[in-house]
Amino acid sequence: MQIMIKLAKTAGFCFGVDRAVNLVYELVEKGEKVCTLGPIIHNSQLVSDLESRGVKIIDDISQCPDGYTVVIRTHGVEKSVIDSAADSQVNYIDATCPFVSKIHRIVSEQQEGTVTLIAGDENHPEVMGIRSYCKGRSFVFKNEDELNSILKNNSLIDEKSLICVSQTTFSLKEWKKCEKILKKLYTNCKIYSTICNATADRQEEAASISEEADAMIVIGGRHSSNTCKLRDVCKAKADTYLIETADELRDIDLSHYKVVGVTAGASTPSVIIKEVLKSMSEEIIEKEVETADSVVETADTADKATEPAVKASADGEATFEEMLEESFREDENSKVVKGTVVNITPTEVFVDVEGRKQTGVIAFDDLSSEPITKPEDAVSIGDELSLVIMKTDDSEGVLKLSKKLVDQFKGWEDIVAAKENDEVLEGTVTAVVKGGVIVVAKGTRVFVPASLTGVARGQELDILKNTTARFKIIDINNARRRAVGSIKVVANEERKAQQEALWASLEEGQKLNGTVKSLTSYGAFVDIGGMDGMIHISELSWNRIKHPSEVVKVGDVVEVTIKSLDEENKKISLGFKKIEDNPWEILKRDYPVGTDCKAKIVSIAAFGAFANIIPGIDGLIHISQISWERVKTPADVLSVGDEVDVRIIDVDYDKKRVSLSMKELIAKPEETVAVLADEDDAE
Repeated sequence: MQIMIKLAKTAGFCFGVDRAVNLVYELVEKGEKVCTLGPIIHNSQLVSDLESRGVKIIDDISQCPDGYTVVIRTHGVEKSVIDSAADSQVNYIDATCPFVSKIHRIVSEQQEGTVTLIAGDENHPEVMGIRSYCKGRSFVFKNEDELNSILKNNSLIDEKSLICVSQTTFSLKEWKKCEKILKKLYTNCKIYSTICNATADRQEEAASISEEADAMIVIGGRHSSNTCKLRDVCKAKADTYLIETADELRDIDLSHYKVVGVTAGASTPSVIIKEVLKSMSEEIIEKEVETADSVVETADTADKATEPAVKASADGEATFEEMLEESFREDENSKVVKGTVVNITPTEVFVDVEGRKQTGVIAFDDLSSEPITKPEDAVSIGDELSLVIMKTDDSEGVLKLSKKLVDQFKGWEDIVAAKENDEVLEGTVTAVVKGGVIVVAKGTRVFVPASLTGVARGQELDILKNTTARFKIIDINNARRRAVGSIKVVANEERKAQQEALWASLEEGQKLNGTVKSLTSYGAFVDIGGMDGMIHISELSWNRIKHPSEVVKVGDVVEVTIKSLDEENKKISLGFKKIEDNPWEILKRDYPVGTDCKAKIVSIAAFGAFANIIPGIDGLIHISQISWERVKTPADVLSVGDEVDVRIIDVDYDKKRVSLSMKELIAKPEETVAVLADEDDAE
């Protein structure tokens, strides 16, 4: 059945969100360090992408790291937060939506004591920000019942000034009801319609489409106010499903709907909308793929649905349905025959057909649905086969036969059973077609949409061709003998089972070998056999490093130690540094107190000089330990880069401090005089 998809023109980023998101990406591309005060928008996928680019999320201005620019989110923040940012001299950029800023100005410009009514969610950041700019009492309501309750329980009529504003994403339908109540009861109330135009347009269009559609798909974050409002608008008219990503479509059966509408919240990136539309298109294609010719019927070719699905390869006189329904149901002896293989050539197989005088011939293309390179891959001389008569050529005394169609018919029953039993099948990927691949199993061609192949988006599907795939049947069309499969669902199940088995075997302190999968600024992710663990940058080296790439690269096989296991969140922290490489262990082993060695001056202070003994450990040569003679300042005697002889005179392993002495390697002046005197006496 053809499914019509109607996409709302207003779906996706509104002006304010687009402005804020572009601002953050521009800062990142310029190389600036950025943090946002709370998530920049209510969309977890986009927020995760920004985090992968180094953008941090903080909850308070005081948490801003040195050198970072704070971006104020689109919802706006409370006035005290802006004041705090200004007082602390933190570098910040206010990305508050201009429509939200307008509400701030409206309420802040009112006279002292003005009572403000706010239509919205009192726990939403936008509403909390609005209330902070109010100069008098403020009340929040989310529907007409709550408004009536506020008006009933508070003596607002005595107030000198009363105004009403709304959250920018408030329900337009609910606002009109509340506006009517206020105009009736408080004629002096100043009502400001502050619902964002984009929100109003989006809700009106969603309502219009939902009246024409059988079902609505609303794309956006479940914590997004405007997305939830869209869902509420749509579900009043049609079956409505709120999804955050295209992956969630697999749990929704759209096959029984004729018209499906699609809209999206103001904080939904266009790339996610495109992914959803692509997945929905593939769902339609799954139902319309041609089994034999790999022809995909889209909305443009849906009127061809009455054409035969599979054409006979010999002379094209019969369709798959016609052949098998007649052969197996009406007159088995006239259409389905038994034959024994008597001769095999590179292009044909000859058989003796029971009860027939004609010679039976099976063309190579009619020999097997499975991919074969030569006839011997499918049959051997002496094999007894069930065959379908494709055509009788009396002039040549030949029966043109097909083994492939019999296999397909019998295999179809196995395919149907596999769907009912949730069985994992194995087949060969024989072709890449529009929207996916064809896998042959049980003599039947199964269509696997691109999104269910497990191949990463953007990667060519050709890598699957001629490979063996494990998959499950996810959809069956018995009337047209068509099946849709998923390789991805099997891979996910096997990966999950592997991860659960692996998790059960893990314990802290365990040593494992793993492969570095990816690097971030804060560490390296390592595949330890079906699960990923993370080596924090501090665990990669005993020396200070700026980036994990200084120690490991993607593809490296490394030995790691499990430091901790977070079973609830399924997170694994890994250690990489070896205890024997710990500079302090090396110092303890090879450089005990009293050891004389060379050291390189790395910095100079007023109280002494720091010298590097071994990589990772610097010791202090106190000014009193530089020379037996009085040293006014270390810089008079030493320079950075000098290599000097020192003696280790003390080590504090707890505080990680090493004391060095240069003068211990120089004879004391009085000892030198005494030696010279002894030599004179001896003479």
